[in-house]
Amino acid sequence: MIEITRGDCPLVLGLPHTGTDVPGDCLARLNDVGRAMADTDWHIDRLYADLVPNVTTVRTPIHRYVIDVNRDPSGESLYPGQNTTGLCPLTDFDAVPIYRDGQEPDAAEVDRRRLAYHAPYHAALEAELQRVKGIHGFALLYDCHSIRSEIPFLFDDTLPDFNIGTNLGTTCDLQIETSVLQSCKAAEGYSATLNGRFKGGWTTRHYGQPDRSQHAIQMELAQSTYLASETPPWTYDTKRADRLRAHLKTILNTLSDWRPQ
Repeated sequence: MIEITRGDCPLVLGLPHTGTDVPGDCLARLNDVGRAMADTDWHIDRLYADLVPNVTTVRTPIHRYVIDVNRDPSGESLYPGQNTTGLCPLTDFDAVPIYRDGQEPDAAEVDRRRLAYHAPYHAALEAELQRVKGIHGFALLYDCHSIRSEIPFLFDDTLPDFNIGTNLGTTCDLQIETSVLQSCKAAEGYSATLNGRFKGGWTTRHYGQPDRSQHAIQMELAQSTYLASETPPWTYDTKRADRLRAHLKTILNTLSDWRPQ
């Protein structure tokens, strides 16, 4: 169920939100809004493909509406006091319900999904981080995300193009944070922010333990940087994407070459 590509460099790419698989029992509960799956990280696996040699990737094909593998499995909010969606989202990013009336998952169903889909993804991610850490003495997780650039329910105004999250500098070595930020700011025609609206999801916060030689950083890209339009059918714009991929390649190769001082 979990898709893994193994490499031997220290860098591991997490792909938690590119999947569009919805098991039949869950699909039957969703309304038309839910079935549209608008909040997918569209084409992110394609965007990052083949940018750096010998890299490990871990991807779940399960859609985030089934369960969001980048949320705390306890259900605790990552952004207290701010609008967000939960472990098993009940609405989309526009606060519109995604389930048919009365078909929302109860606590038992949430726990079933956690065990069936959330736990295996993180077991695989943990295993790959430990594998490359065994080779190099450290591991570096880069968590790949994207989102529509304008979502009033979640944030004001237009989102910057590059949104870097390190949970206020706690999830990785300062050199990692600095190098990624510098690369983003040097990308002509793009905007960037560090620990703005997105400070890193549960994955980044959970695995980012620099004191244990385990580093993590999240990149949330505005989908306007590589899609023809941030509306269905969510078409991949090759010209825009190739321009962006050149900068992502610089970022990933720098991270792949990074070593602790």
